[in-house]
Amino acid sequence: MIFQLSEDTIWFPDTELADEDGLLAVGGDLSPERLILAYKNGIFPWFSDDTPILWYAPHERFVLFPEKLKISKSMRKLLELGKFEITFDAAFPEVIRACASISREDQLGTWITNDMQNAYIELFELGFAHSVEVWENKQLVGGLYGIEINSVFCGESMFSKVSNASKAALISLCQNRNYKLIDCQVHSGHLESLGAEFINMNQFRDYLIKNDKNTNNNILN
Repeated sequence: MIFQLSEDTIWFPDTELADEDGLLAVGGDLSPERLILAYKNGIFPWFSDDTPILWYAPHERFVLFPEKLKISKSMRKLLELGKFEITFDAAFPEVIRACASISREDQLGTWITNDMQNAYIELFELGFAHSVEVWENKQLVGGLYGIEINSVFCGESMFSKVSNASKAALISLCQNRNYKLIDCQVHSGHLESLGAEFINMNQFRDYLIKNDKNTNNNILN
């Protein structure tokens, strides 16, 4: 059953009620309050300009434990050479816009709509969203962005204009930030090669609710 959300009340149905493909609800808005409630409960928006807002809560979550990150010898050598300069939260709007505009194999257009960009920039300004930037010769060549919920970094998207730039961003995120878990949301072969794996939603939410007593206050059970 797919639940219809209104803009008047901020709530979500229980994630166990999501369809097999993870689709849980339709509608609502991209207000900071609704987005933070969503991420605190393992829900994320994923839609395009020609669809309403779609909210997903996959029953299995593709995640990366930082201590299990696999770094190839060639990548280690590249990082040791200092080819890239890595920064955090230095150019969030530029990163999300690059993620939206970068060409991706087997994908037409982007799910990072203008409304999504504006919503996540607002979350960044409020301190909930974060970015990693990769620079080469003072030019932004790669990066990623996502939402921080307690000890979890909920990754949204990454981009790379030169080889290995997005990989350098992810490695830096794992090595330089105190996250227990990186949420990759859905499977990709690239992330699997770096050590990402599936866990079930209950395990995932255990990480999200750690030290957060208010996680479920607006979930309809």
